[in-house]
Amino acid sequence: MSNFLLNFKKTMIPFLWLILLTHIRWVNAADLANVQTSQVQNIFILAGQSNMSGRGGVINHAITWDGVIPPECKSNPNIFRLSAGLTWVKAQEPLHQDIDLSKVCGVGPGMSFANSVLKRDPNIGAIGLVPCAIGGTNISEWARGGVLYNHMIRRTEAALRGGGTLQALLWYQGESDTVALEDAKLYKFRLRRLFKNVLHDLHSPTLPVIQVALASSIGPYKEQVRKTQLGINLPNVRTVDAKGLPVGMDYVHITTLAQVQLGQMLADAFLQTQTTQAVLLPIQSVTSNAPKSCSNFVLDLLLSPFR
Repeated sequence: MSNFLLNFKKTMIPFLWLILLTHIRWVNAADLANVQTSQVQNIFILAGQSNMSGRGGVINHAITWDGVIPPECKSNPNIFRLSAGLTWVKAQEPLHQDIDLSKVCGVGPGMSFANSVLKRDPNIGAIGLVPCAIGGTNISEWARGGVLYNHMIRRTEAALRGGGTLQALLWYQGESDTVALEDAKLYKFRLRRLFKNVLHDLHSPTLPVIQVALASSIGPYKEQVRKTQLGINLPNVRTVDAKGLPVGMDYVHITTLAQVQLGQMLADAFLQTQTTQAVLLPIQSVTSNAPKSCSNFVLDLLLSPFR
């Protein structure tokens, strides 16, 4: 049996690589033909779990999206998104459709946020959104060195190679940490460590981090997690409280209209940072402490059994 497995790996892995690398080249060529990377001037990371990824309008027991896109979330020629193939494409809902692959994605806060920023500051220039959120993830899965953390850092580095300035990290996560008491107790330590690591590894110590305090939970420890989120004491961190926003029939995911409102709240918080911070440091070339390997998240998952 061991010889069979060895021979299988020797013959199949090169074949798998050929298929995946061919796919990546095709995606990159198609996207680069449509968008000039130099257009993107302001880069925002979208990270966390499903409410950042977007479940607005996901219906029929979470198996389909109703396709309804509010006016506040419509495409705009000055809003781009970084695709799974690490190239800029025109942004449209669902923003995480090729990133959060295990679930059906719907409307999230990202497009409402970007449209609101452009409306209130029309001179800011083109916006580039970097979707990184994955539904159902515990904050322990976002620790430095893990797949999700490395994925976020590598995608951000790729976004910055085309020029532009990293403007903020938008973070909405924590529902998964309300299930177990131990996770709720450790949430403060893990959250602070995450934010500090991101700022360090992206060489951007003044980067604003705008997090969302939970509107819902999966388990009984929501208030403990919310207490941490609302009480975090880091100089770059602002907190937007989602409590009271409408939640869907699953009692976990906020509705499409709630996502619109949340995006506007995030825009308010970001624009406030512009009045209290003289200059955001531009990043022309970025290196990080995250391990360098394949730049595609799907490849990381597919090839992990062979590493």
